[in-house]
Amino acid sequence: MSTKIVIAGGFGAGKTTLVGSVSEIPPVTTEAVMTEASRAHDDTSATPQKVTTTVAMDFGRLTLDRELIMYMFGTPGQARFWFMWDDLVRGAVGAVIVVDSRRLADCFDAVDYFEKNQNIPYVIALNRFDGELEYTTEEIREALEIGPEVPIIDFDARDRRSSGNVLKRLLEYTLSRPQSAELVG
Repeated sequence: MSTKIVIAGGFGAGKTTLVGSVSEIPPVTTEAVMTEASRAHDDTSATPQKVTTTVAMDFGRLTLDRELIMYMFGTPGQARFWFMWDDLVRGAVGAVIVVDSRRLADCFDAVDYFEKNQNIPYVIALNRFDGELEYTTEEIREALEIGPEVPIIDFDARDRRSSGNVLKRLLEYTLSRPQSAELVG
């Protein structure tokens, strides 16, 4: 049996890194070199070392046990690629919204998408850049205007165990709710 989850969030938040850190196969990425034209649209001031960006999706796989495989689909973060989200999200049982707390506004659209347009459970994953979080969990919850039932987890997208804990928490949260989405077989 297999299940599909979506990794969403703002530009440069760590979605591709999360998928790559936990995937048991070499992740499929659609990274493209950022051009001068894209720099006019993509704010790299908080991530000056970023030279590539996802232009379609990321894909990874993780075998949870002999009977369950998780397929991860990472969305592109920029508004110009949002037209793909409905297709990437179709059939997903849950989502992880990766947040860079230095740039909270970059994840507002992803939160709105899952809050208003989809009946898919999601968790917020606060990616620790340089081991720091700019705000407390409660300040972030208030800024994102999400209810107390939505789990917020801080993690390091580069670390396999830390990223795995985010996925584990998503599955626990998803299974604790009434199921509106079914496992994709």
